[in-house]
Amino acid sequence: MKDLHVDSIRKCYHDKLILSDIFLSCRKGEIVGLLGRNGSGKSTLLKIIFGIEDAENKFVRVQGKVLKSFADSRKLINYLPQDNFLPKNIKVRNIINLFLPQGKRKHLLQNVFIKPLLQKKFHVLSGGEKRILEILLLLNSKADFVLLDEPFNGVSPILRDLIIKNIKDEKSNKGFIVTDHDYENVITIADRILLLKDASLKEIKDKRELIKYGYLSKTTYKTVFLNLG
Repeated sequence: MKDLHVDSIRKCYHDKLILSDIFLSCRKGEIVGLLGRNGSGKSTLLKIIFGIEDAENKFVRVQGKVLKSFADSRKLINYLPQDNFLPKNIKVRNIINLFLPQGKRKHLLQNVFIKPLLQKKFHVLSGGEKRILEILLLLNSKADFVLLDEPFNGVSPILRDLIIKNIKDEKSNKGFIVTDHDYENVITIADRILLLKDASLKEIKDKRELIKYGYLSKTTYKTVFLNLG
């Protein structure tokens, strides 16, 4: 079975413990939702898994291969940072040709949303257009696992729904770890929910535990799950 296995991650900032003996796993075909308050260490955890952030201790394995550096992980894991990562002055068509292998380009070049943007340079796109392009590039990549940090940030409801649809459509081919301040969307699409609190990761078996751990109030909980049906 293709899986991402993360264990024993420990991270400190200026003698403050941010992550303590973190363990998590994600299987291909699974969406793991990662929740936590601002500053709890969610982005740091994703960066450590991807290999662009150092840690005092870490163990990351994909498909039986232990990843010790960014060079090891880049073909197996892709990561969407909170900030835009694509080159500003290159046309969208050229970005797709540069980023994706030949066999993966056609699908995205013919995408109904992307097609009108092909001759535009990245820097003239709206915030939502930039985000959806970055996400679709990662979803069409060869990587088996994708880490999405704030994929819904700054996007309209229409683009949000498009992002959710594309993640679900690609779910059979990849495993996902998704974190976002818009926790309702994370809860909606996640097969499992993890909560990062007090430097530790807790698996949420019952969504009412989000109240127990102080992530949601009783009123917010009722509102959220009434909206989700």
